[in-house]
Formats: sequence, structure tokens, C-alpha cells
Amino acid sequence: MSLKSGRAGYFFVSGYVVLLLAFGIVPTGYAFYLAFTNDRGQFTGLNQFIKVIGDYRFGPAFAHVAVYLVLWLALLLVLTVGIAVVLRGRMRPGLSAILRFLYYVPGALAGVASVLVWLFMLDPSISPASGLLQALGFDTFSQVIAPANLPLVFVLIAFWTGAGGWIVVMYGALNNIPDEILEAARIDGAGAWKSALFVQIPMIGRWIAYMAILAFAGGTQLFVEPQMLQTASLGRLDPAWSPNQLAYVLAFRYGDFNGAAAVSLILLVLGLVCAGVLVRRSGLFKVDA
Repeated sequence: MSLKSGRAGYFFVSGYVVLLLAFGIVPTGYAFYLAFTNDRGQFTGLNQFIKVIGDYRFGPAFAHVAVYLVLWLALLLVLTVGIAVVLRGRMRPGLSAILRFLYYVPGALAGVASVLVWLFMLDPSISPASGLLQALGFDTFSQVIAPANLPLVFVLIAFWTGAGGWIVVMYGALNNIPDEILEAARIDGAGAWKSALFVQIPMIGRWIAYMAILAFAGGTQLFVEPQMLQTASLGRLDPAWSPNQLAYVLAFRYGDFNGAAAVSLILLVLGLVCAGVLVRRSGLFKVDA
């Protein structure tokens, strides 16, 4: 690689590095500082972590997100990969392109706008799907957003918003599989489903792991959806329903920025550990010989 091309590479990544430092590394470093000190700047060791873990809202907040993540990841992994396989192998190219565009459209909405759309959809009194909601036994908005229903409600919002983009990504990954491999599978007697299960899906395993890592990381940061529902329901929802909301309450209702930083670092460590496990088991960054 020439010196000129090397300099060009540094130039192109410089903008990302600046933003990473300004909005990633520096805030994370400040969060570390806050989490290990008190409001007077004195070092307190693990006291902030012990305090927030002992908070009566800590366990329920993480339990809520755990249920949400299980439902969200299961639905995302199964349906996005399944739909991408169907689009790749069973649809005419023109129809496949139209469907991919339609799947992607909801992702163009900002997170808050998506939640507002769903606030409209989930209210039986005004929703165009009111008949379906009433058939399921929901006559009021309060019944729809009952605590037991919240994980599923947030999964539906997240899937509607984010799954379309991942379907397009999985479709692109499937297109990178050489036709010779798929033809060899057909010659060996593999039908469409066997080809998908034993050839196509294993060959895009790294892309699936990449999707799982980002979806898990995004899921642990759940904030906008419960916060908007909490506001729309006039306080019927727990204001500390998710860990991010708990950190927000600690910081801006009680002025406990040190405790909020401790919650954020727990989420960071949780995300890094799970990402490390997925990267190691999937060989995501393994370079093929």
C-alpha cells in the first residue's frame, strides 16, 4: 500500500475517530469516574454499584428487559432470516425488490415517531385495528398497556421499526453465497428448506451473529418506548421500568448522577460480555485463509 493511499485512509476514518472520542470514549471515561466516586469527588470503590444493585427498582428493571430481550431476539432472528430466505429463493426478483422496500420503510421513521404511531395503533378507541384489539379482549388503552403486556408491546414496536433493515441485510448476505454451492445442494437432493437450514443459514452465520450483537445492545438500552408510553398513560407505567429509565430517574429526579453512572456501566459490561461470547462462538472477526 502506497504512502498516499495510507494517508487517504487515515483521512477517511478521522471523522469517525473524532466522533468516537467526543461521544463514546470521553463520556464512558466520565461515567467510570462518576461510578467510582461520590458527589464530592471522593473515591468510593464499589459502593455506588452496591447501592444501585440494592435499590428495590434494580431487579425488576433488569427482569423486564430480560423478558423483552428474549422475545425480541427470538422473533428477530427467526423471522428476519426466514423472510430473507423466502425472498431470496421463492420470490420473483421484481416482487422481492418491492417487498424489501416496503419492509424497510418503517425503519425510516425516527424512534419517537414510531412510538407515536404505535400509541395511535394500540388505542382501541381510535386504532384502525380496533376490531382485532377488541377481539383479543382489549377495550381500553389501559388494558393494552397492562404491565404483563409491556414486553410484547415493546417487541412489536421494535420489530416493526428495525426488522425491515435487517431483512435487507440478510438478503444481501444470502446473495453472496455462490450459486454453485446452492446448485450442488440441489443435486445432492436438498430441497428448499434443507438448503436453507443446512447450507444458506450456516453460511451467513457471521451476519446473524452481527445482527444479534447489535439487537442485544440496542435492546438493553430500551428507553424511548417505555418513556413515551409512561407519559401517554399519564403515569400508569413504572417510571423505572427499564434500566435506562432507572438511570434517568436517579440522575434527573434524585440528582444521583453517580448511581446513574453505575447503572450505565453495568449495562455496558453486560453488553460487552454477551458480545464477546457471540463473537467468539461465531468467529465473527475470523479471517478466512
